[in-house]
Amino acid sequence: MAAKRILYFTSEAQYLYRRTGNALELEAEFTRDDAGLSEFRDYLRARRGTLLSLLADLAGEDFHEDLIPVLRGSDRDAVVQRRIAQRYRDSRLATALSLGYVTSGERRNERLLLASFTSTEQIDPWLDALDDSGARLAGVYSVPLLAPALAAKLGVASGRCIVVTSNRGGLRQCFVEDGKLRFGRLERTSEMQPQALAMFVRSETHRLSQYLTTLRVLPRESPALHVLVVAPPAQRAVFEQALVSDARLVFRTVDGVDAARAVGLARSPEGTLAEGLYVHLLAMKAPREQFAGRADRRRYFVWQLQRGVLAAGALAFAACAIVAGSRWLEAIDIRERASLQTSQSRAAAEQYQRITAGFPVTQTSTENLRATVVEFRRIAERNAAPERAFVHVSRVLQDFPQMELDMLTWSVGAGRASAESGERPTPPTAAPGTAARAKAEGESVFLELTGRVNATQRDDYRGITAQVQRFANALGGPTGYAVVSTKLPFDITPQGTLTGDIGGARTDSGEAPRFTILLAQRLP
Repeated sequence: MAAKRILYFTSEAQYLYRRTGNALELEAEFTRDDAGLSEFRDYLRARRGTLLSLLADLAGEDFHEDLIPVLRGSDRDAVVQRRIAQRYRDSRLATALSLGYVTSGERRNERLLLASFTSTEQIDPWLDALDDSGARLAGVYSVPLLAPALAAKLGVASGRCIVVTSNRGGLRQCFVEDGKLRFGRLERTSEMQPQALAMFVRSETHRLSQYLTTLRVLPRESPALHVLVVAPPAQRAVFEQALVSDARLVFRTVDGVDAARAVGLARSPEGTLAEGLYVHLLAMKAPREQFAGRADRRRYFVWQLQRGVLAAGALAFAACAIVAGSRWLEAIDIRERASLQTSQSRAAAEQYQRITAGFPVTQTSTENLRATVVEFRRIAERNAAPERAFVHVSRVLQDFPQMELDMLTWSVGAGRASAESGERPTPPTAAPGTAARAKAEGESVFLELTGRVNATQRDDYRGITAQVQRFANALGGPTGYAVVSTKLPFDITPQGTLTGDIGGARTDSGEAPRFTILLAQRLP
């Protein structure tokens, strides 16, 4: 992974830091003159492809609040770039920070904070040196852009607050509201004693408070403003004694060592002031907003694209490796099961040979015997049997308790001839293979039922006839049996003559009326 380097840029000198874990290392220091710029070029050419971010701590920053319509995507980018071009003559290093949304009547607008440097001439040669040496510029940032992150790390994530730090570039003051930057300024300082520096912090903070009130950034009737001051190490007591809170400002002093611990900075080079906090925060997580344009960051975009392609390739390779591993495990399992099946089949073949070795000698082969047994079972399974017919009749009789059977005849005969003539088929002979030949010739199974109708008035001819017909229909139905003929107890056709002889017996004899039903089912 490419090392992260931060160029801390001041008006006096430039300091190149490198982050190693939770520590900062000062790799090089360059003066502002041409000699320092030449050393910077040589340094980058010796490390071509260096990934670098520039952190500017300069005076003369401009902050301007503006309103734009609520837009998304490329439309918003176009409007923002147009507002930046209208505001600044040189827009090479300019950015816009979103401050949220406001509603005015029926229109909803977005608040923007336009930020830039009043003069970029002191930064341009160093950016050109980065481009000439092939370095990858991740972005150009300023110390105020990192002030909200520092305030959150020190326990101020909401409300209004002024963050004050003493850096190598001077006394830095940043006004933060609800986690968003609103204003920043840098006041140059010379070598001062701790007591004098603390008094200077107090006076400059009062001046900044009055200036923000004049700009209407800070309401006049607002409550006391919190001021978070990061004191140099071992000078917290001196600052607390000088920074006395009043009705306008409430000071809170944090020792530099405690602040470093809060942001996760374990070690920094000797002589580093509060700028080490900002450098470390930038190395850990850079803000989304920065000043450099696409032209200055093109190598960084290409590098990101390359990393994305490599990451996608690595992910695809890992996925293929996982799939290949699973397939390999499946292949091992299949080979094991195949080996087990082979051993089992070998054991079964050996057992079969041991069993067949004890069989008596036959005039045919084992394969013929096997085929004969299989064919016999097939014929036996498809051969007609009376059990199913008896079960069918018994189920129908459960629904017709008034019917009493005297005789039930089951037989196999010439189905088509018997069905057309209405004659009773002749039962097959007992010779072996008769049933099989009958089935092969397309014969049918016949059921002939003879019985009586009980529990009905003997002179109710229509009722007796209806019961017999319902019984015959139930015996047929969807079961595959067809009613071939039905012999009723008496003739009710128009050609017939109704007499007292019902089914061959007279009504005064006390015998129940008789009927005969013939069913047929075609063999498959």
